[in-house]
Amino acid sequence: MNWLHFLLGRRKPLTAEQRAHDLIQAVDAGGLPLNAAIVNDIARQLGLEVSSKARMEETIGRIREALGRV
Repeated sequence: MNWLHFLLGRRKPLTAEQRAHDLIQAVDAGGLPLNAAIVNDIARQLGLEVSSKARMEETIGRIREALGRV
């Protein structure tokens, strides 16, 4: 298995901003996030307070606003 790690390399984990940009790009391209927990996690990593009962569309809008400030 060591050769597999060598071939694939070790990728650095994405930052919260990179994950948020990827999410917004996917939504703008017509994709729909399937896991609200991932969207909420991205928002929390950006420093937003998110209720687990918040609608995903609202959370994505808040992420979009946060990226405009970053």
